[in-house]
Amino acid sequence: MNKNNDIMNNKSKDINWKEILKNYSILLIGLFIMSFGVALSVKSDLGTTPISCIPNVLKYALPLSLGTITIIFNFLLVIIQVIILKNEFQRKQWLQVILTIFFGYFIDLALYILTPLQATGYISKWILCIISCFIIAFGVYLEVVSNAIVLPGEGVSLAVRHVTKIEFGKLKTAFDSSNVIIGGILSLALYGTFQGIGLGTIFAGIVVGYIVRFYRTIIEKIIS
Repeated sequence: MNKNNDIMNNKSKDINWKEILKNYSILLIGLFIMSFGVALSVKSDLGTTPISCIPNVLKYALPLSLGTITIIFNFLLVIIQVIILKNEFQRKQWLQVILTIFFGYFIDLALYILTPLQATGYISKWILCIISCFIIAFGVYLEVVSNAIVLPGEGVSLAVRHVTKIEFGKLKTAFDSSNVIIGGILSLALYGTFQGIGLGTIFAGIVVGYIVRFYRTIIEKIIS
């Protein structure tokens, strides 16, 4: 009995709880920042990032907030991971659902805080769109460096990579492109026009990755 207790105590010592707390704190801060970027992109009325474009399209047809639809959509992405990975789906990956709930509520909070903000012209819309890309990219950067757990959007790409061995970058591009295409089809089917998706969606899909790499380069230089 004492031997078993010693083994359990050793396992507990092996877990660096301070490191885990730090990693998940950075991740939550990243999600909070990212949510304000998403809210700004919504305010720009030019379309949100590819991962948010389907929920943003559906918000005009459903009596639910964008945050709530985001939670439901990302939960479905977790289910897709389970279907792809089957028995190889790790139990800790269910934490993605909890993260998604935080992210959804953060988005609704950000939209509430930014309620007075209105883009009055085409130039101001693009200004909001560009600012949103920089904010989203910083949130994504924190998500990456947190070394915690990924959001379901990245989780799907990682699951497919695990099964197919295709390069993650190519899969992420294909996943984002699929979101934009599906969002466009849904918009045309539901409204007969592009609603909740636009040039800002395409712009964000192109530049956010580059901005994330820019942040990484700059911050690594500052730290080193």
